[in-house]
Amino acid sequence: MLEQPAPTPDRLPALVPGRRLPDLRLPDHTGSERALSELVAGDPVVLQTFRGWWCPKEQAFFRRLVALQDEMEVAYARIVSLSVDPPAVSAAFRAGLGARWTFLCDPDRRALARLGLRETTDTVHNPYVPAVATVLPDLTMTRSWNGYWFWGRPTLEELRQELRAMTRAIRPDWEAPVP
Repeated sequence: MLEQPAPTPDRLPALVPGRRLPDLRLPDHTGSERALSELVAGDPVVLQTFRGWWCPKEQAFFRRLVALQDEMEVAYARIVSLSVDPPAVSAAFRAGLGARWTFLCDPDRRALARLGLRETTDTVHNPYVPAVATVLPDLTMTRSWNGYWFWGRPTLEELRQELRAMTRAIRPDWEAPVP
């Protein structure tokens, strides 16, 4: 379907393009249980794991994602963010950013263990490693970025290009009808 990027040494083992994500079921920023497949709902998704609200690198990356959210909405694509922050903290962070997408919360770190994305250098917060994956409606990842270092995260243009390729692949009506 989509051309898979060549393996690189910075690829996180848990986020390998071509692999399917588990259909995680976690509370969102309101405390409501949500399944990842429900949030994807047939659209291309940018799934982002992050350390927590307290990290200045995360705050800078979130500002970029907020700048992209209008385009994502009109293009029938979604963003889902995932951290170990509890719902009340995620809700406050989300509101402060002006983000309109869903923040999944894993304060018990059940999904963190299942995904294998624990950041091992932070022994205080025990957070997710910062990462981004683009995900098809069947939860198959098409591309991933290791954001441990800030420059490892995708640019907005990289996300736009990947989302364009994903949309072209899943929308049978990509080409405009001809008379």
